[in-house]
Amino acid sequence: MAHIEVPDNLPGIRGLLAFRPEMTDPLRGFMEILMRGENTLSRGERELIATYVSHLNDCLFCQSSHGATAEYYLQCDVGFIDQVKRDAESADLSDKMKVLLSIAARVQQGGRNVSHELIAKAKAIGVTDYEIHDTVLIAAAFCMFPDM
Repeated sequence: MAHIEVPDNLPGIRGLLAFRPEMTDPLRGFMEILMRGENTLSRGERELIATYVSHLNDCLFCQSSHGATAEYYLQCDVGFIDQVKRDAESADLSDKMKVLLSIAARVQQGGRNVSHELIAKAKAIGVTDYEIHDTVLIAAAFCMFPDM
């Protein structure tokens, strides 16, 4: 729920962007590159990170829409997405995705919660700086764009 007057028919961040349309294009451009640009993380993996952070933020709109997109790209079902949201560590995910979701969860709690040990664990299993960077930005973006 927004605490300022925004269009009622636009859910989540869309209402806030309509309030200040001059900000829409730069933010959409950033998100387009982050979520769909060239990357070693698949679109499905990036959508799963967005879904997980949106779940942690308790944003039904974002976790539903990005969860559906993750289902499409990962060719999985809603049961898998729900399992990841409930307990990513025990879900049928690669070690890389488990550690990236752990990093994303720490960012969601506050950037200072991302420890040197967690990053070292990620790098030890082959996670690249690029993948860490983009995971942090996805998590931060979805904390900035919660369903208000």
